[in-house]
Amino acid sequence: MTLAFYAVSLLAGALFLHPYVSFPLSLRLMRARPVARKEAGLPDPSATLLFSAYNEERALPAKLANLEAIKAQYPALEILAYSDMSTDSTLPLLESRPDLLRVIPATERTGKAMGMRKMVAQAQGEICIFTDANVLLEPESVGRLLGYFHDPAIGGVSGTLRYINDADGTTASIGGLYWRLEEKIKALESRCGSMMGADGSIFATRRALYPEVPPHLLDDMIASMSVLFRGYRLISAEDVIAYERNTTDPRDEFRRKRRIACRSFASSRHLWPQMARHFSLADKYKFVSHKLLRWFGAPLATLSAVMLSLALWLDGRTMLLALLWGGAVLVVLGAAARIRPCAMLLSIASAIWATFLGVTDALRGRTYQTWAPAKSRD
Repeated sequence: MTLAFYAVSLLAGALFLHPYVSFPLSLRLMRARPVARKEAGLPDPSATLLFSAYNEERALPAKLANLEAIKAQYPALEILAYSDMSTDSTLPLLESRPDLLRVIPATERTGKAMGMRKMVAQAQGEICIFTDANVLLEPESVGRLLGYFHDPAIGGVSGTLRYINDADGTTASIGGLYWRLEEKIKALESRCGSMMGADGSIFATRRALYPEVPPHLLDDMIASMSVLFRGYRLISAEDVIAYERNTTDPRDEFRRKRRIACRSFASSRHLWPQMARHFSLADKYKFVSHKLLRWFGAPLATLSAVMLSLALWLDGRTMLLALLWGGAVLVVLGAAARIRPCAMLLSIASAIWATFLGVTDALRGRTYQTWAPAKSRD
């Protein structure tokens, strides 16, 4: 019996750690699939840059300046914006720049997915470049991004997001650390085929591949994953750079993680029939490793700890059991005392539980169609 408890604890712990440790290592063993680069002299495909905004008046001055810099390098780039019935000066700010962008009108609060759908329907470019109102792009990144589409096998390209405020507290620091690992895993997935979905901060797809996205689901996940169902690759581009500020309030971050996990899990359930039909064995392995095991990380970690505790108790190793749970209590007390290593560990645990709560929200049918920017991000 004791041996069985140890075995279950080890297995659950290994599955919990797999997305962060053994999965990236396994990707390095897969055969690389290089991307055909643009030939000199060939023109880039036409493109439309699109973003939705809701109450982003604080972020828009920098965003508009960034768009000016991009437009100066790529005059033919079409730029569309959608204000989701903002209650601040977001819409007037967007409408004040008809020389730079075209505003797609909104008549009711619909959420980002509906806004993106309306903009794609009016886009003229062969390539749709999706970004967020609070994200700034390196101006040269647009040309680099479009260059990847000269490879006919490429249907979608995801840029690389960098958070610029990692020093602004434990929450921002852990968020930045997690995201650097995430970007590395995406690059490894891309190296041997396709990555498992793109982030909405910066990605692009061929306009003809854009699917119909239900309004309560993640438009970036469904739009990017649908590329694979049509037989194209979705790749990560490390030279396409976007910048964003991370949340600094742990409550903001907890709510954000929970909302994203809920919508991500619900979006995946929506896509499961297509995954079953169109995904290769390698893609299914990537999806389970990168997405599914992370969503259920909290119960896996809990199961591992409980089984190990039972095994130690049955073995009479009470000293080790006391050290195990005493250490957990010390971490919580240390976090309350703002001891940085303890606070970082508790922040990681909070993110893992927020993710699982988001999954339970999705299983109960809860939806998050509309959004509001986190105040601690500014």
